Parts: sequence; C-alpha cells; structure tokens
Amino acid sequence: MVLSRTNGPMPNALIQTYEPFPFVIDHGRGDRLWDTEGGEWIDFYGGHCVCSVGHSHPDLVSAISAQAEKLLFYSTAGKVEIRDHAADALIEFSDGVADRVFFCNTGAEANETALKLACRMTGRSKFASVEGGWHGRTTLAMSVTDDPAIRASLEEVLAPCDFLPLNDTEALNRFDFSQCAGVILEPIQSMSGIRVAEKDWVSALINKAHASGCMVIFDEVQTGIGRLGKPFAANVLGLKPDFITSAKGLASGFPMGAVLMSEDVAAQLKAPDLGSTFGGGPVACAAMMATLEIILRERLMDRTTEIEHRLRNELLGLRVTALRGQGLLLGIESKDAKALKSKLYADQILVGGSRDPNVLRLMPPLVLTDPSVIQLIYSVQAFQAVAV
Repeated sequence: MVLSRTNGPMPNALIQTYEPFPFVIDHGRGDRLWDTEGGEWIDFYGGHCVCSVGHSHPDLVSAISAQAEKLLFYSTAGKVEIRDHAADALIEFSDGVADRVFFCNTGAEANETALKLACRMTGRSKFASVEGGWHGRTTLAMSVTDDPAIRASLEEVLAPCDFLPLNDTEALNRFDFSQCAGVILEPIQSMSGIRVAEKDWVSALINKAHASGCMVIFDEVQTGIGRLGKPFAANVLGLKPDFITSAKGLASGFPMGAVLMSEDVAAQLKAPDLGSTFGGGPVACAAMMATLEIILRERLMDRTTEIEHRLRNELLGLRVTALRGQGLLLGIESKDAKALKSKLYADQILVGGSRDPNVLRLMPPLVLTDPSVIQLIYSVQAFQAVAV
C-alpha cells in the first residue's frame, strides 16, 4: 500500500488555509530557502515570525535529535528532568518579567489558557481587547480577536468582549474594566500592519485595569523571544503584566507555547486548573532550550537592534514612507506596497503582507546575514528609483 507520493503532482487531499508562495519549498538553511527547482530565496518572512534561529540550525537539529533518541515523549503524568530545566531556562531568559511558566503547544492555546485563568481568578466572564488585535482561532482567543472574517458565523458561541482603540487615551479613560476578567493586547500588532502600542498608554491601561480587578495579558506570540532586541516586549516597555503568552519563535519551528506569570498569580492555581497532553514534551523542551542558548551565545538580540537601525537609515525614501515596529518585527509602509512586494518576489526575497494594504511585514530569522540585509536594501532602493 502506497500512503503518499514524494514525486509528481502535489496531492489534493490537503485543505489550503493560505494562498501559498509561487513555488514549492524543498529545504532551508539559515536565512535562506531553496525551492524544488533549485531557486534560492532570502527569507524575510520566517515562516510567519517562527524561525528564530533560522532554518535547520545545526545546534537546534542536534538538540532535537539527541532528545528524540533519549526520550521522544512523555506527558506531564511523568516527571521529566528536561521539562523542569526548560522552565527554569525560559524564566531566566525572561530577565525578571515572570517567575513561573505553563507549557502548551501553540499561541492560540497559550492565549486561551491565559484568558481562561483570568476568568477563573476573577470570577468574571467578559473580556477587553484592542481594535486590530489578532489572538488565535480557539474560542476564547477568537472572542478577543478583531477580525470579522473569522468571527462572523460564530458570534453566538464567543465570549463577550469590548474593543479599545489602540493608543486612544480618552477612550481608555472612559472605559470601565470592572466587569472584565482580563484585557489582552499585542505590544506590536503584527497582522494589522505593525501597529505599535505606546508605552504610556499601555502603562495607563495596566494601572486602570488592575484598579478594577481586571487582569492584563500581553500576547507576545510574535514580539517575544528576542525579536525586539530584548527577551520580551515587556522588557522593552519596563512593564509587568499578569500573563505573557509566547509561541511561534519559542522553539524555532518545533511546536511549543507557553504562558508566563508572576509568583503571585501562580500561587492562585490549583492542580486541576491546567493541563496539556503534549505541552512541554521532551523534544519541544530541547528545541526551546537550544533556541534560547543560540540567541544568547550568538548575541542575536544585539544583532536585531543593529539591523533595525541599518534598515531605518537605508529604506526610507519617496515610495517608502515609514518603517514601523522594532527589532526584526518591522513594517515597510508604502502606497505602492503591492508593487514593492512583486519587485521583492522578482528578486527572490520573501516578505509578508498584512491587513493594511500599505504595509509589508519583515519577520526574518534572527540569524539574518549582512548579504541578505544588503540585498533587501538594494532591491528597495532600486524600486524607489523607478518613476511612479
């Protein structure tokens, strides 16, 4: 019996979720991908902000392989040393913004868990979120996601949620958190076009929410794990929410999620409150620990800041009006964004679009090399030089 084909036409059993790139990926290394025709692509998309230490980093591959040979999996019904070591490593990496961690599998699951815990701890069942926020496709995560396209047919099963306009101080002053279990926000909204939450506004939100007994969740599924030049956006802002959720780049492509919290919050939990069969699996923990070690050893957080400064100095011009974001979560703003994306694709450079038609997203591996940076700059400058 033949279960699958490795040659010939692509099988048609798979349900497409996104419009795929105009080529078939064969393999990757560092910040590059190669297609099945032998074409080489510079990856400024990073598998949607996932490939923190690049494609198939040898130390990451070795860590995964060694752990798979030792123990591929056991659930949290059994104590496994690497799970404890991974928890300690992530808290140490977080540099003071959290004390305890619960491991799960995805960003949506991490957000779902944080929202559920906020309900459990406050006795409330309503949420607050931010206009333009995107938090996942599970029920509570979708309840706080501002995307009519995925909410429209499910409104009756979603939890009640009010949406605040981003960085609007007057609206925040008017808002009543007293009925809300939790408020969730992305420090940088990626899907909406790299919209940055201002520090003073976030600080005021935290203070007002806490004064009303409402818990605060930072969705750092994309902003975390060194991408902004610090471990998390919470470190950048100098603020401590009740929960920080993480996934995507946490294990550089091996599925893993996490909910980080303070000791005071963790002390309110009881044994039955949390559970995940696959969360904190041994191989996922090995991949996460290797990711963190590589980021620290290779000083990749410093590197993200250096690259950001260079891109800010080189990319702005007549047809690129702004570079949004921070570190290596950036948005190129241009009224000609569609044409620029086509130009970059023609030069075999992958970038992401967004819900803002004027913004292209850069979410590359943190191991981005100088030649790749130079090629992006060259391609954008060549685009700028062409008469509109």
